[in-house]
Amino acid sequence: MKEKFKVLFTSSRPLSWVNTAFPFAAGYLYFTHSFDGLFIIGSLFFLIPYNVLMYGVNDIYDYESDLRNPRKGGVEGAVVAKKYHRFLLFWSYSLPFPFVISLLVLGNVVSAFTLAVCLFFVVAYSVKGLRFKEIPILDSVTSSLHFTGPFVFALSLVGWPSIAWPIVVSFFLWGIASQSFGAIQDIKSDRTAQLRSVATVLGANATLWFSLSSYLLASLGIMFLGLYGIIVGIAGLAYIANLFPYLHITDTTSETTNRAWNRFLWINYLVGVVVTVCLLSSAGVLQV
Repeated sequence: MKEKFKVLFTSSRPLSWVNTAFPFAAGYLYFTHSFDGLFIIGSLFFLIPYNVLMYGVNDIYDYESDLRNPRKGGVEGAVVAKKYHRFLLFWSYSLPFPFVISLLVLGNVVSAFTLAVCLFFVVAYSVKGLRFKEIPILDSVTSSLHFTGPFVFALSLVGWPSIAWPIVVSFFLWGIASQSFGAIQDIKSDRTAQLRSVATVLGANATLWFSLSSYLLASLGIMFLGLYGIIVGIAGLAYIANLFPYLHITDTTSETTNRAWNRFLWINYLVGVVVTVCLLSSAGVLQV
């Protein structure tokens, strides 16, 4: 049993939990200033069960291709032995269930629809018969929705404040940029497994410039929110700087971008600190 729960834990990508919990928690707390039941349940849901569902289903349906991918098996993705697939699939769907029911009861009609859309795209990305991850461009859009979705769900609970929409757009572009950049390192393994992605179709160099452009638009978009937006936008340029050594990347050298992808994982935390300080300062909680 200990080994099974280790599989559950590693499959959920603990290093990435904050990427889904923070958008919901920050969005809800910023606009309500309330540590109520919705905040607690929503934050816990998007911290662990949401990631168990997203990555657990992905690891099961990507099993064959992950076996051929040399970077799988660590923090960048688990390779789950077939004997654990039934266990992982059971908990991937079961663990989120009580949280989803609670959020539906405590929310409203619009938030229920928003949550349903979020969960659909989480499953549709990987599950057999849909496999949005194998439809170029839609793969980047769907992946971005995985992270933008929790923030949009928070907005649906608090009345869709108009000031938040530049954040939504910028965050969505950031997600597209991140997914497309991450796909470059897998071009060879994906083509070997006959998988299509934005990177296998556009090629390494075009995908990198697509990613860089999306990061730039995301940074510029957030700067329209004033001083704190400008600070966050400048911090976001770190993602662009991370791509600079690969401006002339080719399909042949695509795997070398894995070094930048590993840096990306830590850039997220550093930029997240900047975003947190700016949010707290903007809300008047923190004086800087």
